[in-house]
Amino acid sequence: MSGETSNRAVPGEPPAGPATPAADRRPGPHRRRVLAGAGLFGLGAGAGATLGTQRLLPERADPVAAARRSALAPVVGDGRHQPGIIERAPAHLVFTAYDLTATDPVAARAALGAVLRAWTEGGRALMHGESPSGAIPGGVTAGGVTAGGVRPAGVGREAAGLGPAGLTVTVGIGASALRRAGLDARLPGPLADIPALPGDRLEAARGEGDLAVQVCAEDPMVAFAAARQLGRLAAGRVRPRWSQRGFQRTAAAATDPAATPRNLMGQLDGTNNPRPGTAQFDLAVWAVSGPEWMRGGTYLVCRRIRMLLDSWERLTEDARGEVIGRRIDDGAPLSAPSADAGGGEDTAADFAARGPDGRPLIAGNAHIRLSNPQFHGGIAMFRRGYSYDDGLDAAGEPDAGLFFLAFQADPRTAFVPVQRTLAASDALNTFIRHTASALFAVPPAASPDGYLGQRLLEEV
Repeated sequence: MSGETSNRAVPGEPPAGPATPAADRRPGPHRRRVLAGAGLFGLGAGAGATLGTQRLLPERADPVAAARRSALAPVVGDGRHQPGIIERAPAHLVFTAYDLTATDPVAARAALGAVLRAWTEGGRALMHGESPSGAIPGGVTAGGVTAGGVRPAGVGREAAGLGPAGLTVTVGIGASALRRAGLDARLPGPLADIPALPGDRLEAARGEGDLAVQVCAEDPMVAFAAARQLGRLAAGRVRPRWSQRGFQRTAAAATDPAATPRNLMGQLDGTNNPRPGTAQFDLAVWAVSGPEWMRGGTYLVCRRIRMLLDSWERLTEDARGEVIGRRIDDGAPLSAPSADAGGGEDTAADFAARGPDGRPLIAGNAHIRLSNPQFHGGIAMFRRGYSYDDGLDAAGEPDAGLFFLAFQADPRTAFVPVQRTLAASDALNTFIRHTASALFAVPPAASPDGYLGQRLLEEV
């Protein structure tokens, strides 16, 4: 679950300009659009007036303050890959899977194209701090939309007065969508169904789907509003299948926003992740073979992993560390020297190290041993998961855990073999349950005047 593959994306956004005082909020360009422009071009309207002031220089030199400002700035993609992958994960997630409503292949293919166009345009607008067009393609009645296809006045204002908050929109396509649209011949090999795995307790209603939208933002209202608006744009052509909300620490609360976050078990979750911008990351994440429409894209594995927190919390901290193979306090492998002696989260695990009693310091069934890339041919995946808390079940126990999200070039050689190994003997299995699973192809970024998945639908 924690895997061995520090969500430590280096903040790359320039600091936003100072907030506009209430007295200066005069008619003119929409404030959220101005904020978006500041993020896009790296210079806010008031930047020239503040660059030389002594008061702001110490803050601008503070990487923690810069990271907090960056978390609220508009996200500008690299033009090659969809946003919501390489960027630092914002604090809030709304993940929604949908099914196409059409059953005829021709109609399903047309609907698929219309939805992908709407989400491409809508996602761009939302990420720039703007609202998508009020017109719903097709003029259907669903989700608060009138029969004429226009939203009633006031709908879509959930995030009024809020900035972009680092919003990202990432779209995925399931194998079932291609089959439904008669595009079986264009199915990529890596999109093959994830096989049944030992220990799975999957709920069909919570898994898979024709399409998926991952919405992330530093503010929960921004994430909610964006997910709702994207759903409205596709109303009538798709129906919601399942959704999952997730969270992690906020940049504002974190003493170091670039540090690896913790999950609900209290462990650092994301250690030893491939770092964006490195050759290892590119090899692990981006598709370089297979159908042309997926070149430069990636594949997203989703797993809802319930944590049996009451049982876990009965263990001593040392016992929890033995299950994982890392110290709980600083994330260092159990083979590492003490923190005073220089050991830490980034210390390489020594799986051959033994204690005075001759036993391995990292047990044979420890989570980090079984999931480490060195035991899987060096294959890694990039994990970008979120904690979830869905309240209490009928027995009064917490239904909470990890919504595992992993981007990879080919799940057949990354997630599937690693999970098979973990399912067979991971010490952590006593304390977790895999309750849902899904796999989506995440196409590369759309061209400036195109839409996501365009090559899938038009180059046949």
